Order: sequence, then C-alpha cells, then structure tokens
Amino acid sequence: MKNTKLIATAMFLMAVFCITATAQVDEKKMNRFIDKLMSQMTLQEKIGQLNLVEGEDVVSGGKEKAAYVQMVKDGMAGAMLDIMDVRKIYAVQRMAVEESRLHIPLFFGLDVIHGYSTVFPIPLGLSCSWDTAAIERSARIAATEATAEGLCWNFSPMVDICHDARWGRIAEGAGEDPYLGSKVAAALVRGYQGNDLSAGNTMMACVKHFAMYGASDGGQDYNAADMSRWRMYNEYLPPYKAAIDAGAFSVMSSFNIVDGIPATANRWLLTDLLRKEWGFRGFVVSDYESITDMTNHSIGDSLDCATASLNAGLDLDMCSYVYIRKAEQLLREGRITMKTIDQSVRRILEAKYRLGLFDDPYRYCRDTLRRDSIILCPDHRAEARRIAAETFVLLKNDNNILPLRRHGKIALIGPMANDRLNLSGTWSWCAQPDRYLTLLEGLRRAVGDSAEVLYARGCNLMYDAQMEDRMVRRKKMRDPRPDDQLLREALAVAAKADVIVVAVGECAEMSGEAASRVNLELPDAQRDMLQALKRTGKPIVMLNFSGRPVILNWENENLDAILQVWFAGSETADAIADVLFGKMSPSGKLTTTFPYHVGQYPMTYARFASGRPMGETFQRFKTNYLDVPVEGLFPFGYGLSYTQFDYSPITLSDTLLDSHSTITASVTVTNSGNCDADEIVQLYLRDNSGSVVRPIKELKGFQRITLKKGESRRVEFLIDEPMLRFYNAQLQHVSEPGTFTLMIGPNSRDVQSLTFTLR
Repeated sequence: MKNTKLIATAMFLMAVFCITATAQVDEKKMNRFIDKLMSQMTLQEKIGQLNLVEGEDVVSGGKEKAAYVQMVKDGMAGAMLDIMDVRKIYAVQRMAVEESRLHIPLFFGLDVIHGYSTVFPIPLGLSCSWDTAAIERSARIAATEATAEGLCWNFSPMVDICHDARWGRIAEGAGEDPYLGSKVAAALVRGYQGNDLSAGNTMMACVKHFAMYGASDGGQDYNAADMSRWRMYNEYLPPYKAAIDAGAFSVMSSFNIVDGIPATANRWLLTDLLRKEWGFRGFVVSDYESITDMTNHSIGDSLDCATASLNAGLDLDMCSYVYIRKAEQLLREGRITMKTIDQSVRRILEAKYRLGLFDDPYRYCRDTLRRDSIILCPDHRAEARRIAAETFVLLKNDNNILPLRRHGKIALIGPMANDRLNLSGTWSWCAQPDRYLTLLEGLRRAVGDSAEVLYARGCNLMYDAQMEDRMVRRKKMRDPRPDDQLLREALAVAAKADVIVVAVGECAEMSGEAASRVNLELPDAQRDMLQALKRTGKPIVMLNFSGRPVILNWENENLDAILQVWFAGSETADAIADVLFGKMSPSGKLTTTFPYHVGQYPMTYARFASGRPMGETFQRFKTNYLDVPVEGLFPFGYGLSYTQFDYSPITLSDTLLDSHSTITASVTVTNSGNCDADEIVQLYLRDNSGSVVRPIKELKGFQRITLKKGESRRVEFLIDEPMLRFYNAQLQHVSEPGTFTLMIGPNSRDVQSLTFTLR
C-alpha cells in the first residue's frame, strides 16, 4: 500500500505550484489588495460580485435592459457572458468601472469551444488527432482571437468522459478514455491560459462540467449520473483533475445529480473533492440557471436552492439571479454565514486580479482595431487547415481507391456537399460562414483544370420535414424540391462520373447540447440515396459528417471508402481536399468506439473483465449478445492510412519492476508503403490480478510519429510503478504486486503483448 496522505499532499502542492506559476502573481500583494477592497465593500456589493449577468440583457435592448444596466452601474454584477463585440464590451466595462462606487471591473465570458472565428474541428474530432501540441496551438489561437474581441474567460475545456453516443454533447469532449482525455484537457488549459494570465492575449479557462455529466442515464442531456465513487475516481474524474493540475482557474458545475444531490449543490464535489483533496484555489460557477433548476430536482424553492449552492461552495450564479435576490435574506435568517459570502467574493476578486483587470480594466477591449488583423488571419487559417486534416479518420479504403487522382469526372453528391453553414459544427457562435468555402468550392479549387467536379444535392437530411425542423434550429438547409427529383438529378450526375464522393451524415445541430438521439444510423433519405448510387456500380467514397460515433454497418459492407470528417471547422473544404487528393495521408485515430448497434451503449474498449469472458466464437453462456458482437465495428484507436505500417515484435528491457526501477518497452515501426505519413503508436496495459476488478486493457501511452516511405523508427515507452496505480475499494491510489500484460499496436484491438511482474 502507498502512503495516500503523502500522495494527497504532493498533489496539493503541485496544484498550488501550477496556479502560481501560470498566474505570474505576487500572492502577498494580491491578498493585501483584496483585503483592503473587501473592507470597503457593502454587503450588497459583495453579493453583486457573485452575480453573472446575461450580456444581451444589457446591450441588446431586452425587456429589462434598464434594470440590468443599473445593476452594472450599482456594482451588482461580477461578470458577464455572451457579448461578442469588443466595442460593446468596452462600453459595458466603462459603465462598471467609471460609474460604480468602487470601480470594480467585470470579466467577460463566452463558450469558445473549438475556435473563435477561425474554427477548428469539434473537440471530439480534435482528440482524434492524438496531437496534444496541435490541440494546444488551436487553443492558443482561439484565445488570441477571442481576447482581441474583448473576452477574457472561456467556458472550456469540456472534459466529460462519455461511453454513450446517444448523448449529443459527446461532440464537445475527447471521447471515452480518461488517459487521453486528461492529456487533451491539460493541453487546452495551457493553450488558453499561456504562461501569464494577465498578458492580454490569454484567457481564463473554465473546466466543465463538474462532474460526471457525460455519464447521464440513457444519454439524455441534463439527466442523472449514478455510479460508485470507485468508478468516478478511476474512469471519470482524471480529466478534471488533469485540467486543475494544469492551472485552470475556474470550474463549472454540471446539471446532473451525483450521489442523489445535484452537482450545483454537492458539497462533496465542490468543496471536499475539488478544494480540499485536489487543492483547487479558483472559483466555481454554475451552469446556466442550474441553481434555480434544482427546484425541479425537488431541492426546494429558490431560497433552498441558493442556500444549498452557497454552502456547497458554488461561488458565481450564472443568470438565475437568485444570489443577488436572496443572499441577503439567507444571511439574516442564518442559513448562510458571512464567512461563506466572503470566501466566494474573494475567489472572484482574485480571478480579476490574476487577469490584470485591476491594473488595467480595459486591457482586453481598449484596442478595438486589433481584432481586424488577428481574427481569421492567414496564419490562423493555415494552422486550422493542417490540424483539421489530422483529425480525419480513414475507416475503410478498399482497393486503395483513395487518394483520388486529379483527372476525369468526380461526382460530388449529398446534402453536405454545397453547404457552408454546418461545416463549423456545434458551439461555433462566432463562425463567419460567408468567409468559408463549401466542400464543392474547395474540391473545384483543388483540382483546377485537371478534373471536373460535378454536383448534385441528391436528397435532404431526411424525408420528414417536421423532424428535420426539430433537429435544425438555426441553420436551415432544406431543399423544397420533391425527393424523387433530387434523387434523379443525383443519378444523372453519377452516370457521367468516374467516381462518386458522397457528403452525408448529421448536420451541425444534430449533435451538441440538447441533441440526444436514439437512432444513430444514417437518416432515411440519405441511406436511400446511397443505396441508389450503389446500384450504379460506380466506386463510392463516403465523407461522413457527424459529431458522434454513428452506425455504419451497411456503409462498411457496401461502399468502397469511408472517411470520417466530423465537423472540421472553417477550413473543412481545403482540409478534406488535402486528404482526398493525397496531399496529406489520413492519420486520425478514433477516440470513441463505433458500435454495431445503439443497443450496445454504454460501451468502452476498457470494459471490466467478466467472470465469463467471451471467446473467439459465440458461446451462449458467455458475455455476449445474441445478435451482434460485443466489440464495436471500429475499435478505439482505429484509423487507416494511405501507407502500410509494420510493427516488429515488442522487446522489454526487463520483466521485473519495482517502485525504484523502470522497464523500457520497444517496438520498431516501418513505413513499408508508398507515401510519407504519420502513425500513432499506442501502449495499453492490463493488471491481471488485483483487489478490485480491473479493465481488460487501458491506454497508458501513445506517440505520434512521422515516417517517410521506407523509413523505420524505434519507439520506446518507459514503464514505472506510478503508471500502474489505480483507486482501490477504499479510494486509495495504489499499485499492487502481480503480473501485467503490456500491449502495443496501431489500435486497441490489433495489438501484440508481453507480460512483466511488479514486485
């Protein structure tokens, strides 16, 4: 057993160091400043700092505009969200600083989830690059553009682990694996916050949704999440912890309940775990109106909800305005203490100090011209194009139909082929679609005069116009022509072509928040179109747009090639062209399993060992389904290339390990194909015996390498005792002696293995 108290102390000190190092702040000076400021504040002004105001209510003439403007002038607002105009931000900040009694500045937040106007692939797509350096660069660019618009607080990263793709918000996270999710979470925090939070082009990260939001029952948004704490610690909490350790200064509570208590009022989550165990020193904000939403959880009326949240450690109320209306009454009635209010106020003021707002309240919004030279600048767009191409996952490529040649006639067909509104995907509030290319425009530009790209829409998203209207709230794209006319046009175009490229799948708003679905197959109109195109006998390349894993059984059996392109952002068209025509070889690997059937959910490659494990063939009294395989159609870590990578047998430097030694696991990877390409080499481990049941395999390392054709490289992984630790039934972070299976391969399924022993 390990000394868990010492480990916890070390983790606390690490968290403190990360925050201090990132902030570049003199802590003593900051504390003296805040002590003096708080001594001058009235109770109402203190409560005002705990009030996060909807910005549109202030700047866009809402029905209560005058009341909200007065709130700012009276020092009764601490922060504001959803203003996307630097001039408006400047005006509101001026109102707060120059017309309030104590001149306390606001900070301004927005969901900048995967880029600002230079939009990167959705986070699930980004994670499929397995390129943490590129992911960090994407966040740095997002922060650079957002701060040029006056913003200084980002409601990102979303680090929720998800094993159920019915949940639409799987699009916003890094998939199903806690190890990879932790690496992505830390990279995003570093990218947003940089080395100096007060620099003026960095922004405060907000880790969400705390916690276990991605494990909602039935994949329904806002639903309950119920699991043991043992499972929380081993599977779901690591990415939150990684983001905190990377120096994130704010955390957002989740809508779901945890242990029967809403996360927004869960003291164990927000105080015992987050602050006492992990050493978090920033502030916690509610999700949108989630404090008053707790009335629907049977927590009580608004007074009860505000009491529970404040006492749990929830500092900032997002837009329910219940603190500002009820906190003074709660204090009079003795339901909360002044100490509780002061703690929360101090956390908010510290964030403003770290952002440099007391030194210069206008540091983010004074230069209203900076955005014109930064937002969507050529360098940012070029980087977004490179990164987008890294996220595409080649799922099938029979007879090496890809890459396509730039000659002859190419038919581009499908509802996503000539659409520019949906390419950015969910949570892209600041996208500028009129400045992005459609896929049709991108392919035609790529081939120039060397080939002809023909086009037909082929079908709508689905036959049911009413259902489509439910799924597509803002980005309407329905073609009013009859379905049979659209299909005839597509078949006529296909008849003239040498190869068919179909752009199909979800639209942007079919995944994301409030976009839970139970049918994850291709919508009916698109499937019928594909079946008709299949009957032409022409080779078909499918570009699958989606924000989640989907069911691709028929497509995998019948089409020649499938390229999963997610929603790749502002540079989608050029990035797809780069991969389709071989300028870049696809190198993305799945970070979430693609199932055979939605009935397999929830699922993960890292499932627990069963007492009756399945064999290579079906056996009734084993862990099986009668009608589909237990594993997914495309496993975690899977992705093809335009070249061939060969793996040598694994070698180990030793087969015995203890707490003072290491083992080096090595494999030589050779590019034996005909083009230069990247490969992602993956390391998995299995603990073969333990005091609790362990997963059949867990990702413990990966390396993204570039190999020229014919080149070989030795890839090494260092194995040490901390890599083998897990949380036991007493929630102690331990390793236990015994044998371990080490696996290396190109994905979680196709691996070689050796064993070693921990003494």
